[in-house]
Formats: sequence, structure tokens, C-alpha cells
Amino acid sequence: MAGFGKAVEILDTLGCLMTTLSSDGGFVSRTKTKGCKISILAFEVANTILKGASIMQSLSEDTVTYFKQVVLPSEGVQNLVSSEMSELMRIAANDKREELKIFSQEIVRFGNRCKDPQWHNLDRYFVKLESENAPQKQLKETSIAEMQKLMSLVQRTTDLYHELHALDRFEQEYFSRINGKGHTDRIEKGGNIQIVKLELKTQSSYVKSLKKRSLWSKTLEEVVEKFVDIMHYLHVEINNDFGSSGTSTAQLFVLNQSILFPADRFNAFVDGGYVPSNSRDALYQGLPPRIKSALPNKLRTTSVPQELTIDQIRARMEKTLKWLIPMAVNTTWTERVGRRPGVADRIETLYHADKARTEDCILELLVWLHHLVSQSNRLAMQKVTDQCI
Repeated sequence: MAGFGKAVEILDTLGCLMTTLSSDGGFVSRTKTKGCKISILAFEVANTILKGASIMQSLSEDTVTYFKQVVLPSEGVQNLVSSEMSELMRIAANDKREELKIFSQEIVRFGNRCKDPQWHNLDRYFVKLESENAPQKQLKETSIAEMQKLMSLVQRTTDLYHELHALDRFEQEYFSRINGKGHTDRIEKGGNIQIVKLELKTQSSYVKSLKKRSLWSKTLEEVVEKFVDIMHYLHVEINNDFGSSGTSTAQLFVLNQSILFPADRFNAFVDGGYVPSNSRDALYQGLPPRIKSALPNKLRTTSVPQELTIDQIRARMEKTLKWLIPMAVNTTWTERVGRRPGVADRIETLYHADKARTEDCILELLVWLHHLVSQSNRLAMQKVTDQCI
């Protein structure tokens, strides 16, 4: 696109306040040196900032309290992942560190693109932070303030992204008017071109202004310096909130999308009490192999008291579905949009669910569904018989 063609032009570098590694492993200010402008990398840098902001938000005091008091004791987590709080905390800690690792890898990549070699190979510096857990009030305040400034730049960079697209449209329209073959009166045509030209000039000025106020005009060195402080703070917070790293002993569920299919369908079947043959076949074909092979024997060996009503069977199924369905929905949504603020933690999905427990849960629901349909059919037949009499 024409707008983005201009966006990738080579820009001049400018000086910025740089730092150097001190003897104790920290970073301290030194003389100014030239850095390279972020320019077209602004959108990648913005995405990295959003990842860091998501991790920081998940480590806020209110979020961590909610996580420990509401998420971990929830029925879905307790039934499918683990009922041991220490085990759940280890799983949560590993999840946080995995998120942080992805964030740090992007910082390392940007650091290696800096002109000043002190920002190269930051992965070595980050390794030293992994065991640090001494809380530092100033570090927390500094990191939060820096993230707020970065998020303001992200907002302007997002605006820039949209306005570059608008600039491209204006340029296309302008050149199409110039090169167009129409029968429009010359005066009218000239007037239209002048209007479009003015709009193009105005949009171009606005884009130029946004570039100056967004990540586009910042240097990688400026942003990476802030990233280093934020990484330091996040390492300390994770260690304080979730403990040092450790290996989980749970048998983790290798995400099987076929589990989501029956889980999503149960609600409709339970509400209706009737399963059309095509839906029944589709449900059966979508089952994981272990459930499919175990189902016939389970149906033969499991009996349900005749006195149980349809409403009672529904109640039994709904008791399980009220926590299983949210986990299935969370899994689908997280797979679609990734980790970001407002999206459920991985431990609230089927990602960490014990495979055997999850499949047993689905199997039990299928047995109950079979009896629900049988009861519904029996009542329907009884009703027909009564009408005939």
C-alpha cells in the first residue's frame, strides 16, 4: 500500500539517554549515544507491551487474591486439575513463567537490534533474575509508572495504525482521480481533485504528528531500558506470589479438541430431553477414542433407579455442566484469542485438566444423557398408549 510504502522509509536516528551495566548487574545512566528509531517496528513493539501489561495486570494484588480465593477453589479446577492447593500453585507459577518467557524472548530480540551492544544478549541478564524474590517498593512503583507511559504510547500507536490505512485510501483516491478517464467537466474535476488533495495533505500531517507522539519516533534503546525494569519487577512478583519454580506432578491433559464438542452439546440435549438421530451420531463420532470404546460397557453396567424423574436426571447433569461448560468455553476462547486481559487463566481451561478425570466426566454425562433420553421416550410412549385407550 502507498501509505505503508512511505512508512518503511529509512529514518534518521536521534540521540537518547542511554545506560550501561554497572558492577552489581544493574543498569545505570551514562552519556548520550545514538539509537535507532523504532519506526515500522512500532506495531510489533506495541504487541509486546500489551503482553507485558497483561502479565502485570494478572499479578496485581486484587487479581492474585481473586485467583487464590475464587479460581483455584472452583469446582472445575478442583475436579479436573487438582484438589491440592500446593499443586495448583505450582501449575499457576509455571504458567506465569511461561508467559514471562515469551515476553522476555521478544525483549531479547529487540535488545539485539539495538545499536548499543549493552542491550544485546539480555537473556543472560534475565536468567540471573529468576531466583530473585526480594520485594523492592521503588522497583514496583517505577515499573508500574513505566508501563502506564508505554500503554499511552501503545494507544497512540494503535491510532497511527488506523490512520496509516486511512492515508493509504486517500492516496489511492487521489491518484485514481488524476489518472481517471471520465467525462466530468474539467472545472468540476479540478475542484474534486483539489478537495481530495487537501484531504490527503491534512491526513498526511496528522499521521506525521501521530508518528512523533507514538512508539514510531521512540528508539529501541529507550523502550528496551523500560522493558528491563519491568522484567525485573515481574520476576520478583511471580516469585513472591506463587513461589519459586518447580515441576508439576499432575498428569496434564494434552488438549484434545474432540473433548470440547460433546461438552458444548450437552446443554442443548439436557434442556430439550430429545436427541435427534443425526445429532446423536455426530456426538458419538466426535468422542475421543477412549470414551467411545468404554461407552457401550458403561451403559450395560450402569443402572439408574426407575423412580428418578426427568427433572432429577437433568439436575444431576446440570450439577456437572455448570462448571464443565465454562471450562470448555474458556478453552475455545483462549485458543482463539490468546492470553490477554479479560481472558481466563490457563488453569481455568481444559489445558491442565487430568485426561482420565476429564474423559470419565464426559463418560458419566453420556450415561446420564442416555437415561434422560430413555426416560423421555418411555414417557412419550406411555402418553401415546394412554391416548389410544
